[in-house]
Amino acid sequence: MDKGLIGGSTVLMLLSLLQEKDYYGYEIIKEIEQRSNRIFQFKEGTVYPVLHRMESQGLVKSYKDKAETGKERKYYKITTKGKTQLAKEQKQWNEFTVSVAKVLGGVGYACP
Repeated sequence: MDKGLIGGSTVLMLLSLLQEKDYYGYEIIKEIEQRSNRIFQFKEGTVYPVLHRMESQGLVKSYKDKAETGKERKYYKITTKGKTQLAKEQKQWNEFTVSVAKVLGGVGYACP
């Protein structure tokens, strides 16, 4: 998959997952991989810098807790600001995908 296509949607995917529950970094990577049928296979060197940037922007907050295995992990939690950003990102994504569908298949092809 083209990294340019993925890069523009990484924050959207991460915020969307974190809206469901708190995740630790590696768990996020595996969840995205599983949900995308292995189309998205992020490396730790890709996800962690994005999470750190999102944290510095106030979109997520991190905390340490023990995982089911008993090992201490750094979890990420979406903030109120992150939820607002997620709504904005979802709106932009919907406009983008509808517009691309219209260009690719004509006006009658895309859903409103």
